[in-house]
Amino acid sequence: MTTAPTTVRDVPAPVATPSSARPGRVRSGWNRLRRNRLALTGAVLAALFVLVALLSHVIAPYDPARPDFNQALAEPSWAHWLGTDDLGRDQLSRVLVGVTASMQVGVLAVALAFVVAVPLGLIAGYYGRVADSVVSRLTDTLLAFPFLVLAVGLAAILGPSLKNATIAIGISQIPAIIRITRAETLRLKSADYVQAAIANGGTDRVVLFRHILPNASSALIVQATVGIPSAIIGEAVLSFLGLGVQPPSPSLGVMLSSAQPFIAQAPWMAVFPGLVIVLATLAFNLLGDGVRDILDPRGGSR
Repeated sequence: MTTAPTTVRDVPAPVATPSSARPGRVRSGWNRLRRNRLALTGAVLAALFVLVALLSHVIAPYDPARPDFNQALAEPSWAHWLGTDDLGRDQLSRVLVGVTASMQVGVLAVALAFVVAVPLGLIAGYYGRVADSVVSRLTDTLLAFPFLVLAVGLAAILGPSLKNATIAIGISQIPAIIRITRAETLRLKSADYVQAAIANGGTDRVVLFRHILPNASSALIVQATVGIPSAIIGEAVLSFLGLGVQPPSPSLGVMLSSAQPFIAQAPWMAVFPGLVIVLATLAFNLLGDGVRDILDPRGGSR
């Protein structure tokens, strides 16, 4: 008795890992993260910053916008753990609420960039030709400007506000995500399971969103963890220049700007907001390294 030869239609085209194997992958990824002390530290710090951003208005000991001229430029003490600014406002309260603005911009700007860039990268990489040429030229044009220069220019055009700063930073991150998505699409569209899906009559929508995009998600997740610290720094720079959060609303960049005239008299006004920016960006960068190790398919063989 002979069996029929295998045709293209008989070739399975799995998209995701079988559900029975997912617990093993999750356990393996967690073990790799746990062994990487720096990545685990980054994950804990990033989670702490997100928690502070969500609860800042609840845990802040004082009204961050209320001045107390009797306590102006007070040194760190039990009453004011991080001291006060030139108007007597509690620095700890302002730092806590400032973290909210930083996290908001970090998450929303990256989300905006992904919503715009991922479809463009998929179209450019999958269809090629005219679509690829147009998207690539647009990407090259935006990449001609450094990230912060482009963000500052867009924020100046849109006007100073937290919303416009978020939009400016999001647009500035679009080119990098387009290039990553396009490169992953070019790599994956020649894979056997994608070719099998096309041979089985799969539409472009099915191929793109059920086969290519899920398998490109690893690189995109890593890019998201890299984009958040860039957005945090971008928000601080824009607020420092007066193009982001507007006083008296607290922001880490606004606090650094207002600390300039008092850097010698009250160094804590600049030290603590600057330290928080460093820790936030470091936390997400370390987390990004850990996520890259977890999602690396060769990680288990090392």
